[in-house]
Amino acid sequence: MNNVFEQTKKELSNRYDLKNTSANLEWLNPDKTGLLITGDNDYHIDAITDIVRKKLAARNQSQKVLDLSKEPVISNLKTTKEIAFKSGIKGEDAKKITKLIRDEYPKIKTLIQGEEIRVTGSKKDELQAVMQLLRAKDFDFPLSFINFR
Repeated sequence: MNNVFEQTKKELSNRYDLKNTSANLEWLNPDKTGLLITGDNDYHIDAITDIVRKKLAARNQSQKVLDLSKEPVISNLKTTKEIAFKSGIKGEDAKKITKLIRDEYPKIKTLIQGEEIRVTGSKKDELQAVMQLLRAKDFDFPLSFINFR
């Protein structure tokens, strides 16, 4: 996300339609859990959001990581929109995923740990097949795979 942020800031400074405006992109907080987009109107907000989406797509990242549910706030002739990053898996979604894995691959063990699912298996090929299965399904939330051994 750091690269997406920096590349978007760079493109904002070069875009002719956003020059001499209040269009800006900042981190939502010091922990970098989201983006704060500022512009003169809704067009600027949409333009910056599209730039962020393009930068995510260029890096093969899911756009589902962006939580676009909050409405823009208009004050003092400026429009701001907070875009938080989604992280973790909700309990009901985790149960769906573990059921899907158990149905397709009964030898694979799944364990829900907070907002993560731990998948263990004896063979590397089986784990890769599970990853392919999950990528093939279209979930409403982003998936990322960590600590693969």
